[in-house]
Amino acid sequence: MSDTPLTDDRHPAEVVTGMVDQVLTLAATWPAWDGVPVPAGDRLYTPHKAIRRVTDHLIDHLAEIEARVAGVPTIPDAWHASATTTAADLAAFTPADLDEARSRLTRLAQVFDVRLRALSDAQLDRRDGAAWSPRQIAFHLAESLFYAESVGRPRA
Repeated sequence: MSDTPLTDDRHPAEVVTGMVDQVLTLAATWPAWDGVPVPAGDRLYTPHKAIRRVTDHLIDHLAEIEARVAGVPTIPDAWHASATTTAADLAAFTPADLDEARSRLTRLAQVFDVRLRALSDAQLDRRDGAAWSPRQIAFHLAESLFYAESVGRPRA
């Protein structure tokens, strides 16, 4: 892996849960989305796609951390990532979708919080070969806010 994430004095659990809080704050405005995908670089973003990407990113790295803590090989991800916009990504984002996103992301954030706080500093900073440490992974996950920021807040 390249572009090693920079870390600071914050606990990595706070970094992940803080990112999720920020995503959900933006998502609370998305039921007013006009249905037009938002370009960001060479990609398009929608509320559903942003939630999908944040969720997939959390799942991917949670699986990586759990496998490494257990001492088993990680399973490489096969996500299509943000290069793909699915038909489901284009659907209206309703208050029910917001409820589902809140349930999904707050539970994932809690799992990260519990897992990361259970690790010692040595475990948080352990690197296996070229792989990032769990601390670095948490700080990398903060970059998932990009997906939600790409959608932004609907214009009034």
